[in-house]
Amino acid sequence: MAELADVDTYLQVMLRPEAFKDYGPNGLQVEGRREVRRVASGVTASLAFIDAAIAAGADTLLVHHGLFWRGQDGRLTGWLKARVKRLLAHEINLFAYHLPLDAHAELGNNAQLGRRLHVAADARFGEQDLGFIGPAGPHPSAAALAAAARAALDRDVLLLPGDGRPLRRVAWCSGGAQGHFEAAIAAGADAFVTGEVSEPQAHLARETGVAFLACGHHATERYGAPAVAAALAAQFGLQHRFIEIDNPA
Repeated sequence: MAELADVDTYLQVMLRPEAFKDYGPNGLQVEGRREVRRVASGVTASLAFIDAAIAAGADTLLVHHGLFWRGQDGRLTGWLKARVKRLLAHEINLFAYHLPLDAHAELGNNAQLGRRLHVAADARFGEQDLGFIGPAGPHPSAAALAAAARAALDRDVLLLPGDGRPLRRVAWCSGGAQGHFEAAIAAGADAFVTGEVSEPQAHLARETGVAFLACGHHATERYGAPAVAAALAAQFGLQHRFIEIDNPA
């Protein structure tokens, strides 16, 4: 068992949310019980995730995508009311960390994604240093990297192959980071891995020769929250369970 305040402090010190300019509040978004025993981690605080966590007996949730975002209406109606109502009715704490969870050097989404792709960062790039870049490791080509990503993430990968050059350096940034492609190119990447693709990236891949891999927003961000929650559980002697709610996006 741990006190909620101690859990809050541990996560704040580990993830340093004050260092980031983010799209919503990081940290404790919904306050529940003061005593923490069972933690459930997941990608998004969806109703399906909340209900599964309740069924698993969790009293504290740790996710990447929380409930509140900049520019959101904010009224507790519809889907937002349903999620908050469920949390309050069961006195469940909800912690959400967005960019801080992407950026953590060991446990974050990008670090964990790199581990699964067998690439290690030796530098950062892009806005708020969210992008990771390093040697291509065991991947001689964009096609080989795409095959490794398919196997590691267990989902289809969209490959824009660029000019087919041998890979020397690979850059990556999980989730909806397609806008970081130009920064990855400027940082010297031969291939860039992220979750989503938009229309401009196809042209940039053709015109610069740098390969672009879209591997799924959810798929590339399902490793940071459980890694942090596992560290939290080990620190305080808590039970932890990762709950996967499949998302094709």
